[in-house]
Amino acid sequence: MVLTWRGLRFAGRYWPCSIGRGGLTTSKREGDGATPVGTHRITGLLYRPDRLKKPVHWAVAIRPGDLWSDDPTDEDYNLMVRLPYTHSHETLRRADPLYDVILTTDWNWPYALPGAGSAIFLHQWRRPGTPTEGCIAVSRSNLHKICKKISYSTRLVVPRILAP
Repeated sequence: MVLTWRGLRFAGRYWPCSIGRGGLTTSKREGDGATPVGTHRITGLLYRPDRLKKPVHWAVAIRPGDLWSDDPTDEDYNLMVRLPYTHSHETLRRADPLYDVILTTDWNWPYALPGAGSAIFLHQWRRPGTPTEGCIAVSRSNLHKICKKISYSTRLVVPRILAP
């Protein structure tokens, strides 16, 4: 099943994207691999300063040891944390380029409901059609274009049905 659609709505247009291996959902759960439908506000921009220059003045550098908690039993669930961290987490400083730029969203944030899903990011896709773990992924060039268009009122819309 190919998971690329012309379906992420942002700034008045649709952007080709990949979604989670679990498809789309209105009932997101931690570990289901699904992408939650709806309107998502951008809450931050993280980037790899060792790989690219700061994309916008308010971007935050990803440092060695930066992680994202995906452990619903931890008080820091669905928040950025640092090593040492003994709970389940996702490493933000990856060897591949997928997280060179990450737009964080308000999915289950800032007051996370345990188990309702964490780390719904907008990041670079591996290849068109390659599913994510639940995030939304776009081409590197489109990700950089989106970063330059972000304002305080920016919203990403993941429609219930993504049309090819």
